Parts: sequence; structure tokens; C-alpha cells
Amino acid sequence: MNLNLSLLLLLLFLGCDTKEEGGTTVKRPNIVLIIADDQGWGDLSISGNSNLSTPNIDALAQHGVSFENFYVQPVCSPTRAEILCGRQFQRLGVYATSAGGERLNLDETTIAEVFKKAGYQTAAYGKWHSGMQPPYHPNARGFDEFYGFASGHWGNYFDPLIEHNGELVKGKGFLADDLTNGALEFIIKNKEKPFFLYIPYNTPHSPMQVPDKYWDKFKDKKLTEKHRDTIIEDLNFTRAALAMVENIDDNVGRIINKLQELNLEENTIIVYLSDNGPNGWRWNAGMRGKKGSVDEGGVRSPLFISWKNAIPTGKKITQIASAIDILPTLAGLAGIETKTQKPLDGLNTEPLIFEENPSWESRFIYNHWNDKTSVRSQEFRLDDENRLYHIPTDLGQTRDVAKDYPEVYTSHLNAKENWLKEVPVASKAIRPFTLGHPKFKTTQLPARDGIAHGGIKRSNKYPNCSFFTNWKNLSDSITWDIEVLSDGDYEVILHYTCTEKNVGSTILLELDSNSLSKKITEYHDTPLSGMENDRIPRIESYIKDFKPVSMGILKLKKGKGQLTLRASEIIGEEVIDFRLLLFNKLN
Repeated sequence: MNLNLSLLLLLLFLGCDTKEEGGTTVKRPNIVLIIADDQGWGDLSISGNSNLSTPNIDALAQHGVSFENFYVQPVCSPTRAEILCGRQFQRLGVYATSAGGERLNLDETTIAEVFKKAGYQTAAYGKWHSGMQPPYHPNARGFDEFYGFASGHWGNYFDPLIEHNGELVKGKGFLADDLTNGALEFIIKNKEKPFFLYIPYNTPHSPMQVPDKYWDKFKDKKLTEKHRDTIIEDLNFTRAALAMVENIDDNVGRIINKLQELNLEENTIIVYLSDNGPNGWRWNAGMRGKKGSVDEGGVRSPLFISWKNAIPTGKKITQIASAIDILPTLAGLAGIETKTQKPLDGLNTEPLIFEENPSWESRFIYNHWNDKTSVRSQEFRLDDENRLYHIPTDLGQTRDVAKDYPEVYTSHLNAKENWLKEVPVASKAIRPFTLGHPKFKTTQLPARDGIAHGGIKRSNKYPNCSFFTNWKNLSDSITWDIEVLSDGDYEVILHYTCTEKNVGSTILLELDSNSLSKKITEYHDTPLSGMENDRIPRIESYIKDFKPVSMGILKLKKGKGQLTLRASEIIGEEVIDFRLLLFNKLN
């Protein structure tokens, strides 16, 4: 559908109040883009899963369009990158889910920047996972408002320490509920203006925490739908995940109700999807693979788009589509011209949404992770080992049909080889962590992004919400490769814990010839926590309550260098456990 037809539809359904070129006036539709974290395609009642009930999410499909063959990437940050930029994640600089490999290249244009340029108020509430330090931070990538966490996962979902526009704050209640509260306030505040609201929930990603109201329903529930290999399914993990999805459903219902209450439903596009396959072996319509896999079950996601009285109701779209299509499709629906620094890989799917018999060329969709690549066409998937499967009759990828379809096999194999040549492998060359962006007061340097030397150990092999411990020797240190973006004086806040018997050590922070020292004079000995809210034992780090203390003011000069944290004097057996350095620019 071309731009003029999109504008005509908007005029017919919405009325006029925003000035456009050529004298045409049109009211831009609001956008609410909701992403679940680690929810599988099968984790919804509308998908046929009788283990749970998701009436509000289901209603989005029933009152809008449902993409029956929609694909994302196998893990979190690559999918988010593709949604945000409409381009294959390898082009965007993304190669990992932590330690800086999740950051979007700075010459990429995000969906928030596209809508902000068109006059939208923009906000993100939830898990960002595309860079923490400005200019990678969401507030530097087109979002006026950010409330949540920038890391890949978080250690506690009840009253957690998170951030609001770069400032550390304490959340209120269960995190998914709190994120929704913020989103509702944003909707109310901007009800008279067009808004782009991005809600990347943190659930059902582990740790498996959910309020009693939901867990009590599932903890003893007999599950009727199970993974095809029941031996490998952890039923309690499944119960916790489904309880978390029902919580998401209730929050989606709260958003829908608020839009109805404010008479915004007919002027708001609601989009719902997940970022990868399920984070555990559970029912997923028999598909092979889960999160992390490039097989069907690892990359197939629901995609529902609802826009009352503006798009078809209950329409099921069978053509394959991908996360890279989100940006051009939403821009097209809003009548916004997409001007991005780099060409989009995604397609505007408006013809599939509006037309009965759209003219739509066949295409390939590529899934890639950990050096494994699969290719999906309308009916077939070529897996990482170059086996061919007819997906409509073999969701579980059990029978290789390459010999039955030699021409199809050759076309898919050629497509994969050509794509691997065309799309560059994301460079893993070290990009320094940025510090002191001239337009932002605060920069965080967490343990997640640091490198430990000597005997210092990370609290868990998954770095995203970890801290450093076992700091015992003068030769031990923590370093960050950084780039200071502007000269200035910075107050440095250290977040630590320390036992009473170890009080007295002196911490030294150094960058080139500048340094700060701080003697630890107060003990702050807090136990590990998080397990009290876990429904299932976690694989990630437990957390602590870390104490902030000012180390003083450090004068920094623009340029690259290595920031080092070490001890110049040790009193007792250990120095501190370390979580975070916070830099507040004073001038």
C-alpha cells in the first residue's frame, strides 16, 4: 500500500487534527508496541494451549490481524535490534547479549527516532537490552521517556532498583505491573498528542518470579498440554512461565481498558509479539527447538496487530514475515515516510493487512545465532545442517525432504550461501564503553561491563545482573575500556558491600594520570537475596543491596583509555563486593 492510500485510510477512520504537506490534514494514530521476553508461540490460549488463559492478548488477534508465520531471532538482543531498526541484526553491530555486544551501531536509525521526527511523544517502559551508556541509552536513541533497565535480565522483579531516564530509582511492586503503571501514566499524559509507546516486558524471562495471585493458580495445576518429549520438560518451570504470561495478559488488559476509557481505542494501533522461542521445554505445537535455536520453535513468534475500525477483524495472514518488518509496517500504517540513514531490510506488510489478494513476492527469512543459520520460505525451512523440511506438514522438523524437492533444496541452499556472503558477520572488535556524553548527566559502569583481573570472580557466569567478589589482593583489579565523550568534573559513586571485619580498605580509581581514592569506613554487609521470590531455582546471579558512597570528584578529559579500580590498601581478608560505578557530570 502506498503512502497516499495510507493517508486516505487514516482520514476515513480518524478525522483530522495534524497538519500534513500539500494541505492534507490527518490525525496520526498512536502506537503501543508490546514485546514479551522469552514467551513461546505456544504460550497463549489462542495458540491452542489449554494450560492457561490469555483473553486480552487473544482479543488483539480476534479484533485485528494475526500473522500466522512470523519470525524473530533466537535470542533477545538481536530481535530487539531488528524491531528497533528494521534491519538484520548483524548489520547493526549486535553480536552478543551482554558485555557491549548488544549495542546498536550509532549510525543506525531507530523506530523511536522515526516517530519522534514525525511529531510523536516517545517512551519505553521495560527491558531495553540495546546499550546502557549514552549515546547507546534509550534516551539517546529517540525515546523521550525511559523507565526500566538496560541490561539483558534483572535479578529481582519485586521493588527492584531500576532507572528512570538515567537516574537510579526503586521500583514499586512487581516489575511488569510497575512498567504497566508507568505506561498508563504516559498514555494519560499524552492523550491529546500522538504517542509511540514501547513496552518490552521482562517476563517470562527468568528468574521465575510472579505474584502469589498467579502462582497459586498454577503451582498444583495439572498440565494438559506438554512438550513432545515429556522427560525433558520441567513442569514447575512451565507452571511459573505460564503464570507470568497470565500476568502479562492482565497488564495488556489494563492498557486496552485505559485506551477505551480515554476514547483512544479507534486512534491507537496495538502490536503484540515475543522476542524468541520459549525459555524452556514446554508445549509449543510440536515445533522443534526453543530459545537459542534457529529451528522453527526457537524463532516463531505470535504477531497481532489491532486497530479498531481501521484494519480487518480476525484476519489471519499466512505469508511469512519477520521482526525487520515491524518498523516499515508501523510507519506505513501511520502515514510516516521512513527516512533512515541505512536502507531497511524489512518490508511494509500493509498489502497483507488490507488487501484480499495482495500482490506479494515470495521471500526468504533468515535466522542466525552462534554461527548457525536457517532459512525459511513460505513452506520450507532449511536448517543449520542443510536439511530441508516442509513446515506446514512437519512442524517438528522430523523428515528431511531434500531429495523429494531437489529444486527447492538448491534454491534454499543458494539463498543461505548468498546471504552469508552478503550480510557481514558483526565485528567483535572492542568498542569502548562511553562515559560523559555532553547531553547526559549520568553514566553507569556496572560490573557487567567490567573485566576482572587476578583473583576477582564474577558472581555468576551470566554477567547481566552480576557483581564482582573474591577481591583479596593488591594485584587484583577491575578494568573498563572507555571513551570519555566530553571534558568535565564527575562525581563518582561506588556501590559496594563490605563485612564489618573488612572495613578499612582503600579503593583507588585511575584513568591515565587522574585518580581518586576512597577509604571504606562503613560496613554494609547484606545477604544474597532473590531466592525468596523465586518459584524455580534460578541460573542467574542472586543479588544484594549495595551501598552507594561518593569517592569524590574525578576530572576527565575527552579521549579513550582504560579505567582501573583496584585497592591500594587492604584491611582484613577481602576488600569489597562491587556492583556499580555511577558518574555524575557536574559541569
